[in-house]
Amino acid sequence: MINISVIGAGTMGNGIAHVFAQNGFSVTLIDINPSGLKKALDTIEKNLDRMVAKNVIDASSKAETLRRITTETDTQQGVSQADLVVEAATENFNIKAEIFDTIDRTAPPHAILATNTSSISITKIAAKTQRPHKVIGMHFMNPVPVMKLVEIIRGYNTSDETTQAVVELAAQLGKTPVEANDYPGFVSNRILMPMINEAIETLYNGVAGVAEIDAVMKLGMAHPMGPLQLADFIGLDVCLFILNVLYDGFKNPKYAPCPLLVNMVAAGKLGVKSGEGFYDYSTSKKAEKVAHRFL
Repeated sequence: MINISVIGAGTMGNGIAHVFAQNGFSVTLIDINPSGLKKALDTIEKNLDRMVAKNVIDASSKAETLRRITTETDTQQGVSQADLVVEAATENFNIKAEIFDTIDRTAPPHAILATNTSSISITKIAAKTQRPHKVIGMHFMNPVPVMKLVEIIRGYNTSDETTQAVVELAAQLGKTPVEANDYPGFVSNRILMPMINEAIETLYNGVAGVAEIDAVMKLGMAHPMGPLQLADFIGLDVCLFILNVLYDGFKNPKYAPCPLLVNMVAAGKLGVKSGEGFYDYSTSKKAEKVAHRFL
């Protein structure tokens, strides 16, 4: 059996652990915060309960999925038997560099080291290891148990063998792997973030209101969620971070974050996770409804 280690028990990490375990893999979910691990397991169980209620899986499949997941607070111990490590920590290069230095030294030599980064250079991360040919981007979409796409990003030194192995693993999860090369934003966020930023500019310039902008994109362009609601769902701080990566990488003013976005993040209005963004999520039920709308 292939052993999977997932680093980071947040929204993406617990979703990644969920889909691997549901598809028969043995998973170690790693986080330095024990309460974060407990919350992650609770989230996975709730999401499995929703799937049982909708007859997507049965109760025995739920139980088997949960049994395949173990937790660990020590990263070195957690990756010691891994065949694949998927890092899903905070979108911060310095944090990721430290994690990759640790897992490169402690994971088995054959292990592939993947990152779920949505924008940081795979080549830059791989340079922190002694196995750059085994480092790759494995960018899952949120919510992971539902969204079919996995963006597979090759770093400059990523080998064909590593890429093929990860493409095959993604397919075993019932996902659709799509390969991309290592340039700022890859494919998904190079296209998505300028659209979100333009929607924020449209609001900033007084062209239309929040609900109106989202309605045009949902009803006129067949988007399942308007760009401002989607920004809330992603996290406005994450959107700002990715736009800055794009701007720094291309030095093109079209990627410059809208001043309204900058101010909202500075004010702590981050979207669903803070309770307020372009929409109000001040009650837990509202936030949960948005966060789990696909499940």
